[in-house]
Formats: sequence, C-alpha cells, structure tokens
Amino acid sequence: MNNLETFRPFAKSGSKQDLVRTEKNCVIYTRVSTKEQAEHNMSLETQRKACEQFALRNNYSVLSSFGGTYESAKTDERKEFKKMLDYVRKNKEKISYIIVYSVDRFSRTGANGMYIASQLRKQGVSVLAVSQHSDTSTAGGRLQQNIHFIFSEYDNELRRDKAVIGMKEKVAKGYWIGKQPFGYDNFKSNGEQKLVINDNGKLIRKAFEWKANENLTNIEIIERLKKYGLTINPQSLWGIFRNPFYCGMVAHSMLEGGIIEGRHEPLISKELFLRVNEKFTENHHIYKHAKESQPHPLRRFVKCSVCGTSFAGYTVKKKGIHYYKCAKKGCKCNRNASKMHEMFLLFLSQYIIDEKFLEPMKEILIDIHNELQEKDEDDIIALNHSLTAINNKIETFEERYGLGEISKEIYLKYTAKYRAEKLEIEKELAKFSDETSNLNIFVKDSLEIANNVQEIWKLGDYHLKEQLQYLIFPNGILYDREINGFRTQNVNSIFRAIACVSEKNNTDKIEDNGASATLSTLVGVAGFEPATPWSQTRCANRTALHPESL
Repeated sequence: MNNLETFRPFAKSGSKQDLVRTEKNCVIYTRVSTKEQAEHNMSLETQRKACEQFALRNNYSVLSSFGGTYESAKTDERKEFKKMLDYVRKNKEKISYIIVYSVDRFSRTGANGMYIASQLRKQGVSVLAVSQHSDTSTAGGRLQQNIHFIFSEYDNELRRDKAVIGMKEKVAKGYWIGKQPFGYDNFKSNGEQKLVINDNGKLIRKAFEWKANENLTNIEIIERLKKYGLTINPQSLWGIFRNPFYCGMVAHSMLEGGIIEGRHEPLISKELFLRVNEKFTENHHIYKHAKESQPHPLRRFVKCSVCGTSFAGYTVKKKGIHYYKCAKKGCKCNRNASKMHEMFLLFLSQYIIDEKFLEPMKEILIDIHNELQEKDEDDIIALNHSLTAINNKIETFEERYGLGEISKEIYLKYTAKYRAEKLEIEKELAKFSDETSNLNIFVKDSLEIANNVQEIWKLGDYHLKEQLQYLIFPNGILYDREINGFRTQNVNSIFRAIACVSEKNNTDKIEDNGASATLSTLVGVAGFEPATPWSQTRCANRTALHPESL
C-alpha cells in the first residue's frame, strides 16, 4: 500500500496562476487622444517605430497592428482598442504580448486598466510598455505597471480640473460653454466665439411676442409655429421660455447659482422675457390658489369672432365693475363681465338633459362608449406596433454592442433615446385602461355633469369653472358682437349628443337670446373622453327610436 500513484486521483490541484506562454508573437497598439494630434504631429509614427524596434530587439513576431488613430483613453470602450482585444482573445493560443509605447497609451482608466491587464495575463497575454518596461511575471513588475496605470488616471484628473477652471473663467466673462441654445449658430471670428441668431431664432422671437401680447397657450403657439415650418415639442418650448439666455443673460451651473450678462446678441429684450414669465407665475398662482371670487373665468377661453384673439379681463376699480375685452389693439370689443357670465350660463342650458330624455340619452352614451372602444382598439394596435418596432431597435443596439460593433457611448446615446420613446408609448397605452373604459362609470359621470352643468359652473371656483369650460368646449368659444352671443364649432361629443336629443326642448330659449351652437365635427378633451364624430343624422335616428319622449 505504499504505491502513491494509487492515491493520485484524490490529490488537489495547485492554486490558479497566470498562464505563461512560450510563443513570441505580439500585436502593437498605438493611439493619440485628439484628431488634431493625429493630423498635425508625428506621435503615432514615433510610437509605431518604437514598438516595432522593441519587438525586433526581443525577437517578437508582430502578427498585427491596431490603433494608428485618435481615441480617448478616458474610456475603454474604444473602437480600435476593442478591435485589438477581440483579436487577441480569438488568437490567445498564439499571442503572448500587447506592445504599447507607454501604459497611458493602453488605458487612462486606472483600476479598469489594471483589471483588463490582469484578465489578459490569466490568458497568457502580457501588456508591455516600451518606455516603462516592467516584468509582469513578477509581483514587483505587476506593482510597477499598476502604479503607472494609477498615475495615468491621476494625470487625467489633473487635466480635467484645469479644464474646468478654464471653463469657469470663460463662463464668468460671459461666454457660452457647450452646445449653443436652439435658435443660434456658433461661429468663430478672429478666435472669438460668436453666436448668431438663425431663422429658427427669429421664429422663437415671434413665440415670445405671441405669448406676451396675445396670451396664447403653449399648444396654440406650437400649432402656429408649425405653420411657419418649425416643429417643436411642449417641453422644449417651455424650456426656451424659461431660459434667460434669450434676453442676453448667461445662467450656467458653473456660476453656482449666479447669472451674468452674456457676450451674445439677445434674441429678445429683458422686458419681454419678464413679461412672458410673469404670465407663467400668474397662471401658476391662479390654478394653485384660485378663489371663487376670481372675476374673469372666461378670459382666454372666449375669443373674438372677428380677429380670433383671446379676451382679457380687467376691472374699473373706481366703480368696482369687471369687464372683458379683446386683447388685440384697435379691436374695441369690450363687454360687461356680469352680462357675459349670464349669457354663458344661458348658453350652457342647451347641454342640460331633461329627465324625459334620460333613457334615449343612456342608449346614445352606450353607443358613444362602444365607438370609443372601437377607436381605442385601433389606437392600441397602432401603439403596440410602434412599441414592437422600438423594442426591436433596442435589441439590435444591444446585440451590436455585445458584438463590439459599436462603442458604449453610441450604445447609451441611442438606447436612452429609444427607451424614452418606449416610455411615452407605454404611457399612451396606459391611458386606455382608465375609468372611462367602464361603461357604468362613463354613463353615470356623463349624466351627472350634464344634469348640473349650470350649477357646477355658477358655484365652482375659478379652477373648476375653467375645467368645465374646456371639458364641454375643448377649443374655447367665440363671442360674436353682431348677434351679442356665443358660438362654437367644437363641442365634446357627449354634450353635443345631449344638445341633439334635447334640441326641440332648448331651441326656443337659445334663439330668443341670439346665442347658437354649431353642432359640427367634435373635438374631445383630455381627462374625460376622446373625440368621437357624432352626426345630427345619427342623433335623429336614435331619437326616432323613442318618439314618445318627444
């Protein structure tokens, strides 16, 4: 039993060591950090020659060369760098060395550079720096190389700090740092930055003027800009209105809460900028702290039928009398607020459902609900197609990134964009699962509002009045001074159906006061129910089913 070979199957293997290869094959990697360095100095050629001479002195066979271009070493997701690593990993059985001019040519990421070098050593591949040679087969040599990696990262941090100091000084002098804001082009004149207003900037100037002078909503401004050929989303427009850059100021995070005069040409005056932002502040306070006594709930909601401008509200303080007037200069359309409110309440009366019409109205609402459901299904199908397309794009970028075809920077840039689009589509899909999809709730809420529409408006505070106004008339209403009454071409489909069913009951009251509602193609309102076309013929057919109710 003294034969040790009998017990060899029970022996334990030694600790895992870095693989050591005897092949003398290598690859060369060279790089510079910027395009200017690559085009205007001999650094790349110097690196390549030094690496080739090093290989020749040590009898290494150069299988391939990589780099030879500009790539920042602040990240290890470099195209040529990844290409080199992929080549080495695929040919690891015959490659023993990666030769670089210095450690910082390989990586400036400190710990991550050390990790990559460590993983390569486990596969039998050593990183050799011509100007900082270390024997990485020994603990001392590995320590020396790691110190070089750490100092390369430290050098990067020093450069970054110096750059930040320079940028802070530039911002403090009124220069703009980074991509120029929308509406400007960036040029250099005699070495100085020059920001010039472009055609889009001229349209943005108009947007500021429309906001200040006509009190348009952001959505109305966006629609008007589209007619001029400029498409912009609500978030971007809001950001533009809030950015003091457009009135000649510079507000930058490097100023740490400060704001200074800029060197660029202002797009608008400071007075115009403040006027626009006072409107946002005013609206914010109105909606947040509205009181029942607010005297002008119809302002902005009512528009002049002659020029289409929204009405503003004002008060003659000496007499304590409130008025509405067209905000356009020279229009001279002024009306007493109390009389306008009485007229509006009368206008609302056509949308009150009489008890004897409740049953036919319920059936109409069921039909409307079913139409909405059919419309929802089409929208859901379209949104799901878009969602599938976005998911496919994300998967494609993930696959290309995994294969090393694209850099991490490009991967993150585009997948972030697509994930944001995906989130918006998912939000739209979520809207179809709200309470309006419940038939009983839909009918109950619709009739309850319709039965009390005048009282709700009369007793509600400013915010509730506005909600109800835009619920029934999503695009507002027009005041026609010729007939001294209101008219509209856009009515929520539910209230249009009510007016249609109750038309015979309400016509006399409406005509006596000169007010009329044009029952045309309908526009719905967010927060209650989408738009549904509801023709007078359809209403007539539904009413005909219940002749006893008339």
